[in-house]
Amino acid sequence: MHKNLKKYFPIFALPTLLAFTIAFIIPFIMGIYLSFTEFRTVTDAKWVGFSNYVEAFQNKDFLNALIFTSAFTIVSVITINIFSFALASLLTRGKRGTNIFRTIFFMPNLIGGIVLGYIWQLIINGVLYKFGVTLTFAPKYGFWGLVILMNWQLIGYMMIIYIAGIQNIPKDLVEAARIDGANKKQILRNVTIPLVMPSITICLFLTLSNSFKLFDQNLALTAGAPSKKTAMLALDIYNTFYGKVGSEGVGQAKAVIFFIIVVAIALVQLKATRNKEVEN
Repeated sequence: MHKNLKKYFPIFALPTLLAFTIAFIIPFIMGIYLSFTEFRTVTDAKWVGFSNYVEAFQNKDFLNALIFTSAFTIVSVITINIFSFALASLLTRGKRGTNIFRTIFFMPNLIGGIVLGYIWQLIINGVLYKFGVTLTFAPKYGFWGLVILMNWQLIGYMMIIYIAGIQNIPKDLVEAARIDGANKKQILRNVTIPLVMPSITICLFLTLSNSFKLFDQNLALTAGAPSKKTAMLALDIYNTFYGKVGSEGVGQAKAVIFFIIVVAIALVQLKATRNKEVEN
């Protein structure tokens, strides 16, 4: 049986590998090449070396987007994971009706980014109008509007992952800790969190990557206003690539830089949290 699987594996894997190569590998390699060129279409690319990267780092809008995205990611990752973990702890206590609340909290994750952005734009602006301002009045309003939106969308999703981790903790360990005289804070710090680290690793990775890659919600909520000060990296790359003829190469260079940053941060985070994981 094992020999037959090895024999026919290439046949079954070939269509998937072929599709992955055509849809991802080839465009990815072409994208890296085009970041070193000046082009309008892929057929008229002219090699310019690192000039696109130099121009990208000299662009104030790109640097502002990098700072804005970094600050937004830090705040979002902290708040989303704290609130989702707290909800998961509350909804794993065996109370009646918890399944209904789990469903309700998870539902926002099912709404598309553009729709979600416009919905929250109406809600937040409706509140801010009473104070004579809007989301685009100053960058701080757009920043916190994006944080609220991101929290509302992802808390329920992360909560489900934390619930799975908490439910996987052996009850005997918790009972033994209580018998030994540990209080709730000590159980949380010394039993629950160490055993839920695999879930924490997953949730941190998802919130980090989703926060850095945010585009639809940013476009719908503020579109970078005022004066591109609330534009995140993905939106800045989009505006560069499609905003001016001849800037496609710079936009592609920004996209490569964006990819490197996201991969580097994700790898560091995965390594840091996996080292703290323990076996149940």
